[in-house]
Amino acid sequence: MTISRALKVDLNITPFYHCVTRCVRRTFLCGQDNETGQDFSHRKDWIVGRIKQLASIFAVKVCAYAVMSNHYHIVIFVDTAQAEGWENSEIIERWKALFPNDAAQFINKSLNSDEIKAKLELWRMRLLSVSWFMRCLNEPIARSSNLEDNCTGRFWEGRFKSQALLDDGALLSAMAYVDLNPIRTKQANTPEDSEFTSIHERINVLAKTLAKKTTQDINEAKQPRRLMAFTAGRPQNMYNEPTIDFKLSDYLKLVDTTGRIIRENKKGAISEDLAPILFRLKLTPKGWLDMVKSLERSFYHAIGEQEKLMNFGVRYSSRAPKGLVAAKHCYLKVA
Repeated sequence: MTISRALKVDLNITPFYHCVTRCVRRTFLCGQDNETGQDFSHRKDWIVGRIKQLASIFAVKVCAYAVMSNHYHIVIFVDTAQAEGWENSEIIERWKALFPNDAAQFINKSLNSDEIKAKLELWRMRLLSVSWFMRCLNEPIARSSNLEDNCTGRFWEGRFKSQALLDDGALLSAMAYVDLNPIRTKQANTPEDSEFTSIHERINVLAKTLAKKTTQDINEAKQPRRLMAFTAGRPQNMYNEPTIDFKLSDYLKLVDTTGRIIRENKKGAISEDLAPILFRLKLTPKGWLDMVKSLERSFYHAIGEQEKLMNFGVRYSSRAPKGLVAAKHCYLKVA
């Protein structure tokens, strides 16, 4: 059953979302295309560049991304507080970066009329919209690719898939799932070799910082400017914007260990040194591994604990949402 995007994306419930867009017929239009033999890998750079550009325009922070040969993943945080703080002039400048002709009508005009105020409020809401973010990401890539191929028609499948991330366990499992995509498909052996992913970008920036010996503490090292920062273990008030309240070192260890287990198809318990972070997320070690393995198969419109899934699901259906069985299996029962 197709669910309205307005019901699947509710910023009052969660600001975090995992989105996936696939090429039409899942063909390899962003990599080595098996049908034509052509290599379109340069389009991955287009997508990464566009993601970062839009993150500077929309009230959106990028938590994780992975651009594959026939699809891409992105985990985003929608920053409502940021958008509410914009002055009218800033809304115009941001919208102008997306649609210059729309914004041109406000040049040398008063911004106090009711009509103009309504238009600016509409633009503010669109700059908060997951759907508009994905639209502004997908359409230019499709146009450029079709121009390059001298063809018309769909480049992406009809609708992007979105999953609401209802708690910290869902957020970090979605991020790890995204960052490990090249490893699962055997396109990379390690996170640091996983090109066109956020984990590759985070590790590169970290390596450069440590090489300059500006710090010996991973958690105090510089982090990518266009990615949402991990800030646990860092000085207070270092950031004036939302961040991920976990240590970067913990996340890197989590991704590395999880990736190693998945790649070698091991079913044993995750090593004990990961127990503290898993306990904080209320996930069992095996549950964590299962979530990262089957994030898209086991869950659908949202990811999280059973109670949160039920509360989210009643908004659009009288039936229990998909994922309750997986949530019961994955999450610890806390008294």
